[in-house]
Amino acid sequence: MYLHLGQDCVVREKTVIGIFDLDNSSWSKITREFLNRAQWEGRTETVADDLPKAFTVTEEDGKSRVYLTQLSSQTLFKRAADEEFI
Repeated sequence: MYLHLGQDCVVREKTVIGIFDLDNSSWSKITREFLNRAQWEGRTETVADDLPKAFTVTEEDGKSRVYLTQLSSQTLFKRAADEEFI
């Protein structure tokens, strides 16, 4: 099964490590460092025309990727639950 993250971006559900609310989780220094490092290493992909509301972390073949999306984390969780992801 797949999870639609917005626009034309779809990821395989079994690669998803976590879905995080950007406003709540970015208060943490560790999260900010993680996101900055992922961006510096070229592991981020913005799937948003507007300001991102959430980010999804995936891992496939030992490589992690961060997707910034304008969809809320609640919307992504609901989509995942509708696909029997959770």
